[in-house]
Formats: sequence, structure tokens, C-alpha cells
Amino acid sequence: MSKPMTRRDVLTTLLSAAALGHAVTGTAAASTAGEHASLDSLARRKGVRFGTAVGGRSMGAAQPNGFDHPAYRSLVARECSVVVHENELKWQALRPRAEVFAYGPADALASWARDRHLALRGHTLLWHAPQWLPDWVTRHDFGARPVQEAERLLTEHIRNVCQRYGQQIGSWDVVNESVTPEDGELRDNVFAPHLGKQGQVELAFRLAREQMPKAELVYNDFMSWGNHSAKHRAGVLKLLTALRTRDVPVQALGLQSHLGSGSNGQWVSLGGNEEREWRKFLDEVSALGLDLLITELDVNDRYLAADPAKRDAEVAAVARGYLDVTLSYRNLRTVMAWGMADPVSWMLTWWPRADGIAKRPTLYDGQLRPKLFRAAIAEAFQAMPERPAS
Repeated sequence: MSKPMTRRDVLTTLLSAAALGHAVTGTAAASTAGEHASLDSLARRKGVRFGTAVGGRSMGAAQPNGFDHPAYRSLVARECSVVVHENELKWQALRPRAEVFAYGPADALASWARDRHLALRGHTLLWHAPQWLPDWVTRHDFGARPVQEAERLLTEHIRNVCQRYGQQIGSWDVVNESVTPEDGELRDNVFAPHLGKQGQVELAFRLAREQMPKAELVYNDFMSWGNHSAKHRAGVLKLLTALRTRDVPVQALGLQSHLGSGSNGQWVSLGGNEEREWRKFLDEVSALGLDLLITELDVNDRYLAADPAKRDAEVAAVARGYLDVTLSYRNLRTVMAWGMADPVSWMLTWWPRADGIAKRPTLYDGQLRPKLFRAAIAEAFQAMPERPAS
């Protein structure tokens, strides 16, 4: 068995791609659909924008993931009109200590986006799951007035971040992953005993609206379209319904769209009852008056064939099937990939393949050559219905 490849191992291949510059072209296996047009230009023809996550480090480590490589930055700028920080605006990266806001890495991407006239999304003001809050938050002494202290801590964080980026970020994943997928109930964390599991979500949205009166405010989660995700979908719908009933200013649902197989190895393809249930969920969310976004698109190929050509075809097929259904909703106007090239993908170090072969979960390979996944997105954009003018 070969040694599993890390992001750092694979990312070195990007250096050789720097010489490609603007001459990056499709592989022989890739479809020619949309070959000479950027994905964003194809999306824009139908009233949708396309973008990707970009970052300088992975969660909890100093691994690079593309921002320092000119060829990769050039690829992002060519294909996209909007970018989002992968990790740099999350609490762990932004708040290493209670008294510190480490804005440097986040500022770097924001400045780069501004210089290239790329829109910027925000991710995220509150990641609900306790394991994604810094240790100092988990250990925080809420004192004799715990409710007031919890409100102060959350208010301090959201106000500071929004005031710094409020003029540039027009769409925010305000709260991320509040629902436990196993039972559909709201997650517990350090804020819950003082603000309530739902109360902290409400407070985050109200604070975000106070600071950013014109921004799109999004609830973001990874519920999927398989039968195994039914409780997760039900829990998200229950939360969104409660928020709307209480006039909480949530405007849209972010569909993370990490497709393929997760840690349980279950591969889910659209069709039959699973597709009907996914459409039912999107119908119910839309009936609440909410918009939709695809926020973190990639495909986990953990259990697919080792042969790269066969695997790329399977990845493209599941992506196309998902996009054809989901993009049929005209209240969906944003599609975000979670990384544009395989070496920068978070999936290289999550759920590794048993054979040690590097995953191929994104649109471009390690030499920045477009794959069938890229062609599938282009074709889905060309086939989707046009959105009404907003």
C-alpha cells in the first residue's frame, strides 16, 4: 500500500503549473462544454454567480492550500466572480485568544479579492458545534451573570468582524451547522445553557442584521439528499420555520453540497424516492420565503474506482445529477465550490482512501487541468432555467 498523500505533498505539483499561466486548457477526456467560457460567465447568463472557497491554511494546521501560488490564484480569478474564506474567518483561526483578533490572513484574501473586483462571502460568524469553537471559549468563565456574559462574548465577536468587513462582504453564513444529523435536534455547546440552543442562533442573526442591514444572511448546513439524511433535513426545516415564525432575519439556506460518500461510506445518487424527498425539502424551504445557495460543492470519491478516468466520470455524473435537480430552483443564485483544484481540497486529509491514492474531489487536477467535474458544472449551468431579474 502506498503512503497517503497529504495536501503538502500534492500541492507541490502546482508549482510546475505556474508556467501555464493563462494557457491552461482542458484534458483530452474532458467535455468541451463551456471550454472557452469561464464558469461564472456561463452561470451569469442564467442569473447565477459562481465562486469558490480560498484560504491560506487548513483548520488547526499550517498547511498551504493554494493562495500563495500565482497559477492557482489566476485560475480562481478567471473562473469566479466571488470567493469566500475557507477557514480564516472561523473562530479558531480568527480568535486564538480571547483578547486577540488575528485578522492578517483574512485581510490578505479580502484585499486580493477587492483588487481583482471579486465579490466576497463571509463564513462564518458562529459555528454552532462545540468542537469547532476555540478551547478558550469552551473554558470561558461566564461568572455570576452568565446570560449577560454569553451575550457580551457573542456580541463582541460578531460586531468586531462585521464592522471590519461589512462594507465588502455582501452575503454571510451567519450560523453554521446547528442541527445534529443523527436526530435532527439542535446541538449543545458552551453558549446553550445561557442563551439556549436556538437562542444563540437568533442572537447571531439579529446582531448580524444590526451591523449589516443590507447583507444576505444565510443559515448553512450539510444536510444531504439521501434517505440517511432525513432526520437532518427535518431538523433544519424545523429550525428555519421557528426562526421565520419569530421574525429572525434569516434570508437563505446554504446547501453545503459535499457530495458522494462520507465517513460511513454510503454513496447516494439521485433518483426515485431520494430525489423526490430532496425536492420536497427544497420546496418546503422555498415556501418559507427563503432563497437557496450551493455553498461548498465537491465530491468525496473515497470508495470509487482507483482508475482516475473511471473515477472522474463517476464524480462528474453524481455532480451533474445533483446540480440538475438543485439548480432547477430559481431562488438559487449562487454556486460556490469548496476549492477548485485537488491539491487544495480539505478532503485529501479527511476520510482517506484505503488504497492511499490521493482523492480527486474538485474541478481541476494537480496540474490545474480541467476534469469532467468542471465540464459537468458547465453543462448544468447551460441547462438550468434562467432566473428572473432581481
